[in-house]
Amino acid sequence: MRSTHRRAVAATAGAAVLVVGIITAGFLRDGDDGEPRADRPTATAPPTPTEPAVPVVVPGRPGESAAVVAPDQLPTRPGQTYNTMDTWFLRMMIPHHTQALQMAALAPDRAEHPGLAALADRIRSSQAPEILVMRAWLEARGIDADAGGHDHRTEGMLGMHTPEAMRDLAATRGADFDRKFVAMMISHHEGAIRMATDVLKTGIDVEVEKIANDVAAEQAAEITRMRALVSN
Repeated sequence: MRSTHRRAVAATAGAAVLVVGIITAGFLRDGDDGEPRADRPTATAPPTPTEPAVPVVVPGRPGESAAVVAPDQLPTRPGQTYNTMDTWFLRMMIPHHTQALQMAALAPDRAEHPGLAALADRIRSSQAPEILVMRAWLEARGIDADAGGHDHRTEGMLGMHTPEAMRDLAATRGADFDRKFVAMMISHHEGAIRMATDVLKTGIDVEVEKIANDVAAEQAAEITRMRALVSN
């Protein structure tokens, strides 16, 4: 059974919901004779229209195009407790977290604002263990976390920055670094939150659900903190 927290996060998914209205019509009795009245029609409710299913984009393997399918067509195996979106989320989030760690590692020697260095340390302390958890989940199911190669898998990923942008960040210092770091990390976090929200709509594994909820909550809080830092 899906958690109530999951339903709260994924309530905006627009997933198809079938609502069937059942109206029970009773006979009204006429006076005290106990006989049903035949002259009163039974009330009926008009059928409630069914909302169309929201299509899901399933990423392809490296070099392959993505496929658009209905939510109930996501591939699973008999008895399997996870689907394609669960594995896709973890395999994409590992390199996504890795880039965040690379950015955070630059802060201690370059940041001017002490709060920014502290935030970078928080990012490292939360995302490094999450990478280990995600790798362990994949390995336990015989799925290669690194299959396909880093460059192919991360091309076009939400929030990921180009090698050129990363080199530019590493070349800055002081207030310029602070501004660039915050802008890049916020967009990076926003991409992770969107990925987490997507898997909460379409994934089925309870462990992946917890990871996605943690990612969304932690990174939303960090975005708020970064915006507060640059506004002061």
